[in-house]
Amino acid sequence: MRDPRAQAHSGPVGAADASGLRVRPRVIVVGAGIAGIAAATGLAERGVAVDLIERRSYLGGRVGGWTERLPDGGEVAMNRGFHAFFRQYYNLRNLLRRIDPALSMLTAVDDYPLIDAHGRTDTFHGLPLAPPWNAMAFALHSPTFRLRDLVRLDARAAAPLAAVSVPQIYDRLDHLDADAFLRDINFPEPARHLAFEVFSRSFFSEPSDLSAAELATMFHIYFLGSSEGLIFDVANANFDVALWNPLRGYLESLGVEIHADTSVTDVRMAGRWTVGRDTGADLHADGVVLATDVAGLQDIVENSPGVGDDAWRQRVAKLTTAPPFVVHRLWLDAKVNPDRAPFVGTGGRPPLDNVSVLERYEREAAAWSREHGGSVVELHSYAVQTADGDLREQLLQRLYELYPETRTARVVAEKVLWHNDCPRFAPGDFSDRPVVQTPVEGLVLAGDGIRIDLPVALMERAATTGWTAANRLLEGFGLQGHDLHTVPNHGRMALLSRIAARERRKTA
Repeated sequence: MRDPRAQAHSGPVGAADASGLRVRPRVIVVGAGIAGIAAATGLAERGVAVDLIERRSYLGGRVGGWTERLPDGGEVAMNRGFHAFFRQYYNLRNLLRRIDPALSMLTAVDDYPLIDAHGRTDTFHGLPLAPPWNAMAFALHSPTFRLRDLVRLDARAAAPLAAVSVPQIYDRLDHLDADAFLRDINFPEPARHLAFEVFSRSFFSEPSDLSAAELATMFHIYFLGSSEGLIFDVANANFDVALWNPLRGYLESLGVEIHADTSVTDVRMAGRWTVGRDTGADLHADGVVLATDVAGLQDIVENSPGVGDDAWRQRVAKLTTAPPFVVHRLWLDAKVNPDRAPFVGTGGRPPLDNVSVLERYEREAAAWSREHGGSVVELHSYAVQTADGDLREQLLQRLYELYPETRTARVVAEKVLWHNDCPRFAPGDFSDRPVVQTPVEGLVLAGDGIRIDLPVALMERAATTGWTAANRLLEGFGLQGHDLHTVPNHGRMALLSRIAARERRKTA
């Protein structure tokens, strides 16, 4: 954590450990993704007995890793695609420090160029870290954003970008979509497509389907509100090897019992909590954390008619998922040129959103590359409308445009993953999104689709809600919680912040 203005959020006070309690509390955590693992860690470290239930055979949820066999019989590492571990993911990185204080399982990506349909390239390499100098330097160096564009910006309309605080920004902008907001502030179209569209689609949404408040919050987290910069780290091995297998060992050392390949059917409250499982053997506990994806949460709540009031149950039922995304991984018999960046984002080149050259940072892909003399390349396509046979050819053609040397490479093997289990962040969704606390004592929620009024997003939102869910239960047990950290929850560009404040007073 390099930003001296990063904000601390103190956990609840209480006894340091459950050993001093008359009865040791037990909690069941449903879902072993980032949110569930953070919750289980936060509880077990305070001496709470924890059962962690996961429907898959592996931990990590949407950031999990596993092994698959190629047609030639060789085993390869597989996951659901590239994930960026930004430096301002304080709470996620704090979780990972449980297994490696130096975070040596992460390696830095020094730059990730963004290339549009005309070949124009934006870069984040070498930018100053502190706002507003980072934004000014980016604008001065960008081929899609000129000084005249800065003059044409509507400062009053754009002021919310530099004056973000959560949840107030949602009161101001959640009724707008991101595309309309950028048009309203006269943001230049080329820069809009290259810079903002890339970030918008990282939420698996087209800009016209993403809340303007979510866009502003994201811009604050990654750019105008933080001095950590936009450079990120990636796991240096497949996610199971680098992250989750070590964390599994850590949890088991704390006494956590992990139930993989197990689905939860329902939850019931009668004095204590009862959690039904598809194995037929119920579990009992003093608290429950539901840290599943949207569909999993809705299924459990629907099958638990006695849990929660009508308003809360309706909030859960109204949650929706973003459009599907596709990950297309290719094992090629020839290497991409050595001067290629390990990660490239694209704008205006549908259906391709980014390209990763895995052997540049992942150990398993590097070993395959050395053995076979080829490259492991991954193509991502977000907000996919139709995952048909044409999509493969369209993605390959885009790859050939950006990496012409791959056109003559033979595809030794390929894997295509299609998923639609990421939460939606559309205009108007925020106010109805369920929060960590539920109307029922001892039941809490966690996950990247759960509302938390802090400036966090994506994997960091999952980790933060997981720690917060643990804190709420620890507080009920009279135990000490865990401190959290975020980027500042206020704007850091004084002039635009004053303009934004003046505009808010006018409309109040």
